[in-house]
Amino acid sequence: MNTKLDPWGTVNIDDYSKLFDEFGILPFDQVCSELPDPHRYMRRKIIFGHRSYDRITDAIKNNEPFSVMSGFMPSGKVHLGHKLVMDEIIWHQKMGGDAFVGIADREAYSVRGMSWEKCHQIGVEEYIISLIALGFEPDGHIYFQSSSDNVKNMAFELGTKANFSELSAIYGFSGETNISHMISALSQSADILQPQLEEFGGPKPTIIPVGADQDPHMRLTRGLAHKMNMFRVEGREDKNGNKYISIRGKAAPDGALSDVAQQINDRPQKHNARRIPEAKLYEGHVDVFGSDDLNQLLDIVRDVALKYNGYAFVPPAATYHRFMSGLQGGKMSSSIPDSIIALTEEPKAAAKKIKRAKTGGRITLQEQKNLGGEPDKCSVYELLMFHLIEDDSELEEIHKECVNGSRMCGTCKNAAAELMSDFLKDHQELRELARDRLDDYKL
Repeated sequence: MNTKLDPWGTVNIDDYSKLFDEFGILPFDQVCSELPDPHRYMRRKIIFGHRSYDRITDAIKNNEPFSVMSGFMPSGKVHLGHKLVMDEIIWHQKMGGDAFVGIADREAYSVRGMSWEKCHQIGVEEYIISLIALGFEPDGHIYFQSSSDNVKNMAFELGTKANFSELSAIYGFSGETNISHMISALSQSADILQPQLEEFGGPKPTIIPVGADQDPHMRLTRGLAHKMNMFRVEGREDKNGNKYISIRGKAAPDGALSDVAQQINDRPQKHNARRIPEAKLYEGHVDVFGSDDLNQLLDIVRDVALKYNGYAFVPPAATYHRFMSGLQGGKMSSSIPDSIIALTEEPKAAAKKIKRAKTGGRITLQEQKNLGGEPDKCSVYELLMFHLIEDDSELEEIHKECVNGSRMCGTCKNAAAELMSDFLKDHQELRELARDRLDDYKL
């Protein structure tokens, strides 16, 4: 397929499974069964892939700290595609995650040419108010990139570990790409790593819900997190086939590696009183023999790195969701008003759009009865599946009736139009209440 994933362009993906081979994304259904109460996006394979989500399932099941982070570029109307990400953030917040939402005004300024004032207006009026209305709690963190010293300082530090060749390979930047656009990419990485700073509790698993087109940001950030860490922990094997763990830190300050070795040798293993057999200190690395408790070693390495003012980032995890189809086919996009339903749209206008939408129905009524419809190619069925019907059995019945020809497109359009109208009325009332609560979120 040789797909080019462009965070700022138009990406059409016909076969999501090919992303597994091309980009190393893993199928989400492998980890979904580990969750106590998966979101409907997870149950219905709308979230189709992940990176390192097993770290998040472990944190949820064991009631351990983790964060969820994603962001929005304030360049247009907030619509159902954005709601997808907002719903994922809010679900993870309810599961115990410390939630972060960045308004990417540096990105909008550098990539879209938006003024700072317009970025702030759209960020608040469109994205933040809808996010709160959907259920984002005040104990989370909402911020603008341009107002965050953490993001600006971290982006500058990350820049020492990135070069033009790497950014060009990941994003396709050319000699004509402006420098601020490149900095905005590093700002995205800073957004993703910010939840692991000491002021927010230090290194921890962090999940980033994104569409597949945002994977370049994940690949860049995971690589930069590795480069920023003071130590590298890796399994090795000697010439006799004996396995051991090597902790390497050639750039670590004086005393840091010896501190690692001492803490390993002095600290008993978890769950019993037996000590880790042996940690040997060499120039530039510590080799650990006889230990099968990698998590304990990682804890020690993290604590020492923080003690010496270094980083010990946990590689950020990601979930990848399918794109919603536009109401007239193709990808849902803010640049095509008839393809989207905005969360601020007048409910009656949204209902009319649905009644004009492209479906998976046959050309004639008789063909529909004889051959059945194709719900998996239907934008109206997608609305029901993604946003409007929570009950899986109800959705399954609609799918079955469509396929066997007993359900007509008009029935689905009318039902979806009514449900969408009701949702928008309720959401817009909640938006007015959210506007009155903005001060609770310390923007």
